[in-house]
Amino acid sequence: MSKVTIQGDASGTGIFTIASPNSNTDRTLVLPDEAGTVLTTAGVPASAMPAGSVLQVKQTVLSSAWSTNSTTPQSPIQVTITPSSASNKILVLCDAGVGAGPLAALTVYLLKNGSAIYVGDAAGSRPRALAEVFTSSDYFIQRVSGMYLDSPATTAAVTYSIALATTGAGTYVHLNRTDADRDTVNYDARAASSITVMEIAA
Repeated sequence: MSKVTIQGDASGTGIFTIASPNSNTDRTLVLPDEAGTVLTTAGVPASAMPAGSVLQVKQTVLSSAWSTNSTTPQSPIQVTITPSSASNKILVLCDAGVGAGPLAALTVYLLKNGSAIYVGDAAGSRPRALAEVFTSSDYFIQRVSGMYLDSPATTAAVTYSIALATTGAGTYVHLNRTDADRDTVNYDARAASSITVMEIAA
């Protein structure tokens, strides 16, 4: 016959009392046949969460307008997360409202600590990016989104960002605004963009 043992701690001086509830019903509490710790109101520690669980979420939203005429990626919006374990993954969700001049193109990048990730294979001198947008009018904002499960393999802080670059020197590209940016009630809207990261338990 198995037994139940309550073992005290020789170093402690506190008294722990197991109290029954105010009930007139007989009940039986069956203990699980496995080791572990008691779940308290403090919640489940990250180390005890099952694989696939979301451990933390960080987000940055940019609602102001931003522009650049640089041919190298520039980052107006970023978010930083510190993984609790080097084996965990980071799910990155990015959503950007971009604009450019008529018959102009812009390149959108997803960066990790300043380096592009989630890009296509190398092919000659072609840029490797998240997306490239060609605009037929300077009156519109186009949405660009991406989703990538990254494996940073670190417990140090990691910064993810959305970056834009123009494909033609001197041509401006924009985040959250059109190229025309007319002050009217029906056109040239202002938009918002965001980048969200989630730590996923391995």
